Amino acid sequence: MALTHRRVLPALIAFGVCLSLATPALAESRASEAAASREADAQPTPKSGTDHTGKPRVGKASFYHDRFVGRKMANGKPMRAEDDNAASLTLPLGTTARVTNLETGQSTVVTIEDRGPYVDGRIVDLSPSSAEAIGLTREQGLAPVEVAPIEVPLPDGTVKMGAGAAN
Repeated sequence: MALTHRRVLPALIAFGVCLSLATPALAESRASEAAASREADAQPTPKSGTDHTGKPRVGKASFYHDRFVGRKMANGKPMRAEDDNAASLTLPLGTTARVTNLETGQSTVVTIEDRGPYVDGRIVDLSPSSAEAIGLTREQGLAPVEVAPIEVPLPDGTVKMGAGAAN
């Protein structure tokens, strides 16, 4: 029995050394394959807790600072100040929604293409052109708004008509 242990133990040690040397290379290879796959798909994954109800929400709107113009949004496209895009933490990417300034009554239709805002009480970040369309100025910075989804993409690929579709 002692003879068997003398032969098995070195073999196990050699196997362990080989495995420990191969594991980092294998992990790196898998990580680069996963990253390449994510880039090739370029489809954002909805966060859990995403709101697919289509119900309107009330809160504060802010707008993108100039420093975000040209940066990639969550959907992979660059943020353009003149586009009617917006950011929401809860609405699925690709949702179209009517944003109405509750002080002025002005509204605009936006597409949710990014995630944010990351400040309590704010429910939407608007592109500069969308903010201007509802009368939200840089001097104000914030405005009370209603965000009423028009079309909400569902996980199964279908689209749900939201409360904003009736307007």
